[in-house]
Amino acid sequence: MRHFRLARPVGVRVRRSAGYATLCALLTAFVPQAAVQAADPQDYVTTLRPTGNADLDAALRASSDLISLQKTQAVSPFALTGRIHNDYSRLISALESYGYYAGTITITVSDVDVKAAKGTEGAGHDGRDPDLPEWLQAIPAGRKAQVTISATPGSVFRIGIVTLQPDKGDPPVHLDAEEQKAFGMKPGVPAQAESVLAAGAALQVALTEEGYALAHVGTPQAWLRPDTHTLDLTYTVHRGPVVNLGAFDFAGLQRTHPAYIARRMTIAPGELYQPSRIERARQDIASTGLFSDVQVNHDETLATDGTMPLGFSFREGKRHSVGAEGGYSTDLGGRAGVTWTHNNLFGNAERLRLTALITGLGGSAEQGLGYDFYADLMKPDFGSRAQNLSARLEGIKQELYSYRQTALLARVGVVRHVNRLWNVSFGGQIEQEQIQQMRATNSYFIVALPLTANYDGTGVDNPITPATHGVRVGASITPSASLTDGTSFFAIMQATVSTYFDLKHFGLSRPGRSVLALRGTIGNVEGASTFAIPPDQRLYAGGSATVRGFRYQGVGPQFANTRYAVGGTSMDAGSFEYRQRILQKFGAVGFIDAGQVTGNHTPFEGTLRVGAGAGARYYTPIGPVRLDVAVPLNRPARGDKWELYVGLGETF
Repeated sequence: MRHFRLARPVGVRVRRSAGYATLCALLTAFVPQAAVQAADPQDYVTTLRPTGNADLDAALRASSDLISLQKTQAVSPFALTGRIHNDYSRLISALESYGYYAGTITITVSDVDVKAAKGTEGAGHDGRDPDLPEWLQAIPAGRKAQVTISATPGSVFRIGIVTLQPDKGDPPVHLDAEEQKAFGMKPGVPAQAESVLAAGAALQVALTEEGYALAHVGTPQAWLRPDTHTLDLTYTVHRGPVVNLGAFDFAGLQRTHPAYIARRMTIAPGELYQPSRIERARQDIASTGLFSDVQVNHDETLATDGTMPLGFSFREGKRHSVGAEGGYSTDLGGRAGVTWTHNNLFGNAERLRLTALITGLGGSAEQGLGYDFYADLMKPDFGSRAQNLSARLEGIKQELYSYRQTALLARVGVVRHVNRLWNVSFGGQIEQEQIQQMRATNSYFIVALPLTANYDGTGVDNPITPATHGVRVGASITPSASLTDGTSFFAIMQATVSTYFDLKHFGLSRPGRSVLALRGTIGNVEGASTFAIPPDQRLYAGGSATVRGFRYQGVGPQFANTRYAVGGTSMDAGSFEYRQRILQKFGAVGFIDAGQVTGNHTPFEGTLRVGAGAGARYYTPIGPVRLDVAVPLNRPARGDKWELYVGLGETF
C-alpha cells in the first residue's frame, strides 16, 4: 500500500530547486574548461513513442520539459541530463493523472548523424546512466543527441473505497441526494486525477450554493492498492453554518451614486448566501457599461451577527467617448458623421449622445445634400429595473426625389423588457415639418403615439452579430394626427418577421457556415386617403430594407412622367438570402427580394417588383462588413439599372 496526495494536474509547471542548479554548477566546475565550451550548448531532438491513447500522449507531451524546451532554451550536457532526470517524475505524474499508477517511463539517449541522408543513430544510453553527462559532452561534431521517451501505462486503476470524514470538531458528514449527485465520486470509476479533484470541488460548490458560506472540501488523501488495482480516497469536509448575506460595501464609486447601485442589485442583505447569485449580480452591474472592472469579495469569517458581508469594488470607465459613423448605398448615397457620448450624466447611468450626420452624398434617390442632427438621452431603470426611458430631439433635412423635407422632431418613450425574448415600447412624438412635393410646399404639425412590440428568439445578444437560427418579430401601430391645413387622423401599422435556418440540420455544413434567411414585411395605413397623409408618413418600398435593386422609394406608384414616388397606404415585401461562410473571415451571400406598394389600403396588390443580387462579407470582431450588389429584374422605364449597398452587419 502506498499513501500519497494526488499529483498536480497535468501541464502545471514546477520550478527546479536551487540545490539542483548548484549541483550542475559544481559538476561543470570539475570538467576541463575546453571540453565544456566545446559541448555547450548541446543540440538534441526528442521523440515520444505513441501509447495508443491520444489523450494520454497529449498529456505526456505537455508534461515533458524535454519536448517543450528543446527549441527555445539551449542547454549544456549537464543541464540536459538534469532535464532528462526531471522528466521522469513529470511523466510518471502524467500517467497517474490518467489512472495508470503502475506505469513505467523509459528514456534513452543516442547520437544521430544529422548529415546522413536518413540519419545514422548510434548506441543508446539509459537516461539514468551516471556517465550520461560525459557521454553527451563527447558527441562529435555533425551529430546531435536523440532522446526517445517510451511510456508503458499498465492497467488502469479504479476508485475503491471513498470516505468523507468531518473536519476537526464537526459532526459526521451525511450528504443528501443533491449533494451526492454533485459529488458524483463512486467506486469502480477510473482513478483519474482530474475527476477525483473535480469531485471535491463540485461538492464544495454544491455546499456553498446551499448557503454554507464557509464550506470547504480538502484535497483528498489517496491510498494505492496495487493488489486490487484500486485507489482508496478520503475527503475531509467542513460544512459550517448556513449563512445569510450581510451588509454591502461599495468601494471605488466616484461619479456613480451608491443608491443607484443598491437599487440595481439583484441580491439584498438578509438573503441566502449563494455564490452563483452573487456572480450574476456582479455581471449585471458590469453590464451597465459604467465600469471597466467590477469585483466582489468577502472575508473567510462571519460578522458578529452571523452574516456574510460583501465588498464590491468598482473601477469606473471613461465618461466621454467620440465615434464615427458612415455608410453608403447608390440610392441614398453616402452618410458620414461623428458621435459624442457622455456616460453617467447624472450619476445614475444616464447616457447623452450627440450625433451630427451629413447625408445624401451622391445618391440616385437624392437631389442634394441633407443633414441629420440629434440628441439622445437614455435613463435606465426608469420606474423599475426592466424599463428604460429614452428621449430624442432631432433636426432633419432630406432632399429626396419623392419629396424635400425639413423637420424638427421631439419624442419620448419607455422601453420595457417583458422577459428574455420580448420587449415593448410606448411613448409620444411631435413633429413640425415643411415638405415640398411636385412644386407644392406644405407645413405639417404631427402628433403621434407609437406602440411597438419585438420578439427575438435567435439567441443573439448583439444585433450586429449574424443570427443562424430562430425567429425575430417586430410589430408597431402608430396612431397619428396631422393638425395643419385641415386635421386628418390615421394609424400606421407595420409588421416584420425574419427567420433563420442553419443547414447543419440537413448534414450539409458545419454549424453556422451555411444559413438560409427569410424576411417578410407588411404595412398598412388606415383612417385617411393617400393625399390626406403627409408624404413622409406614407408607405414606400425599395432599398436595403425592402427590395434591393430598386432605389429607395423606387417601388410603388409614381407621378406621371417622373421618377417621383407618390407613396401609398399599403406595402408588402419579402426577402430570401443564402449566406455562406468562406474560410475564417470571409463570406458570400445570394439573395432575391420582391415587394409592392398600392394606395388602396389593401396589401398584396399593385405592381410587384423583383430584385436579385449577391454580396461579400468580411467578418470582424464587431460584426460583418457588408457589400451587396443588386439589379432589378423588372425595372420601370425610369428606374436605375443596379444598386450598391455597403454597411456593417447583415441586412436583416
